[in-house]
Amino acid sequence: RAMAVGGRRAAAAACGRWCLVILAVASALGVSGPALYWRYKKGFSSPASGAAAVSAPSCPPCTCDCPPPLSLQVLHSPSFAGLMNFSISACGTNDPERTKEMEKQFVDLLNEELKLQQVVAEEHIHHMNATLVEAKRQATLYQREAEKCNAATETCEEAREKSEGAISKERKLTALWERRARELGWQDSRAATTAR
Repeated sequence: RAMAVGGRRAAAAACGRWCLVILAVASALGVSGPALYWRYKKGFSSPASGAAAVSAPSCPPCTCDCPPPLSLQVLHSPSFAGLMNFSISACGTNDPERTKEMEKQFVDLLNEELKLQQVVAEEHIHHMNATLVEAKRQATLYQREAEKCNAATETCEEAREKSEGAISKERKLTALWERRARELGWQDSRAATTAR
C-alpha cells in the first residue's frame, strides 16, 4: 500500500513538472513569438507580395527628428535590432490639443492618486484611533482591577495584623489562666498521660 501511495506521489510530481515546462515554453513563445514571426515573414516574403506591398497606399512618413528616451537607448543596441522601431518615438508631441489632453489626463490621474492616498490615510487614522480608544479602555480596566487588588491586599494585611494581635492576647491569657490553675493544684491531663 505504501508503494502505491509513493507511486501516486511520484506520478503527480512528474505531471506537475511537465505542466510547468509546458507553461514556460508557452510563455516564452507568447513573449518572443510575434517579433520572430514578423522578422521571418519579412525575410521569407516573395517578390510578388513585396510588389503588392509597395503598390498599396500607405500613410506619409512621420517627420520627427526627436531622440529616443534615455531609458530606451540601452535597447537600441544591435542585439535588439528589428525588434523595436525608435524612429517615430516622439511623433505627435508637437500637437497642442494632444498635449493639453495628456496634461489633463495626467492631472486627473494625480488627483485620483491623491484622493486614494487621502482615503487610505483616513482609514489608517480611524484604525489607529479605534486601537487607541480600546487600549485606553483596557488600561482603565486593568487600573481598576489593580486598585481592587491593592485594596483587598491592604484589607487582608490589616486582618492578619489584627489576627496576630488577637492570637498573642489569647496566648498571654491562656498562659495566665494555666499558671493560676497550676498554682491551685491543677495538672495537665495530657502531661499526666505522657508521663505514664
